[in-house]
Amino acid sequence: MRSAGLLDRRYRYYAWKITGNLVALAGAWVAFAYIGDSWWQLFVAAFLAIVFAQLAFIGHDAGHKQIFRTRKPNNVIGTSHGGLVGMSYDWWISGHNRHHANPNHEEHDPDLDISALAFTRSQAGLKTGFLRWMAKHQALLFFPLLTLEGWNLHVSGVRALLRREVKSAKLETALLVGHFVVYLAAVFLVLSPGIAVVFILVHQGLWGVYMGSSFAPNHKGMPTMTGKDSVGFLRKQVLTSRNVRGGRVVDFVLGGLNYQIEHHLFPNMPRPNLRHAQPIVRQFCAERGIPYQQSGLFRSYADVLRHLHELGAPLRAAGRTAA
Repeated sequence: MRSAGLLDRRYRYYAWKITGNLVALAGAWVAFAYIGDSWWQLFVAAFLAIVFAQLAFIGHDAGHKQIFRTRKPNNVIGTSHGGLVGMSYDWWISGHNRHHANPNHEEHDPDLDISALAFTRSQAGLKTGFLRWMAKHQALLFFPLLTLEGWNLHVSGVRALLRREVKSAKLETALLVGHFVVYLAAVFLVLSPGIAVVFILVHQGLWGVYMGSSFAPNHKGMPTMTGKDSVGFLRKQVLTSRNVRGGRVVDFVLGGLNYQIEHHLFPNMPRPNLRHAQPIVRQFCAERGIPYQQSGLFRSYADVLRHLHELGAPLRAAGRTAA
């Protein structure tokens, strides 16, 4: 990878990417002010959901030191982008690093610790009450639940700040308070109350769906591990990850996360270099007999939903038996 230049920084790419995102963000709010109190603002809300996701992808890259070689300038980019979308960068990167260290590990991967869903048979078996009902029907509920992901990012960040679980608590508190004050003030000063509420619901809901849909294909439905499993770094990262085909359009839509295998093997590799690393990694795995999972975008969602449906099957069967 080094000899191919794939670990070199891509400053020009990120300069254009960040500038383009900020121009899009500014353009969205200019359009918001120009349109005024109108239901046409829902199109602005949908566009802002896309822009927020693209800003979050930059924060993700900064967290992995893909933009600069040293931590400090990456943290500046990541923290500022967290403030733009209203989430705690330090809280997120802490959990995300734990995910990278133990992807799809039942005890150690925070991405598997979601109370509303069951990603393994053992998790499904422990569900009780309303959560058990949700686990039974989680395949049908999956995408509707993603509308709450944006709210979850906001609330989780605020909760971490209140608990002093982040390093730059004062700075991030100021950024989040500023974000929420400016956002809510703009929405409720320009829009009538009814349209304002719908605008927020559409914006935050679509942003959540976009974010959740970007992360869901990466590991869900892939093999999981427990404390008993012991495999090397290469196999742990490759066997638990799934790539998504689709070319440059999918690269843009998923923020480079469609090269999940390469990203997990080389997390500090700049996003535009991942597509060039893929054939090298794929051949390397083939020579060693390591399964390399890749599918189309819609097939990856189908695999995720099929997995969730299968995990809920024993609970549905138990319910019919009890009835």
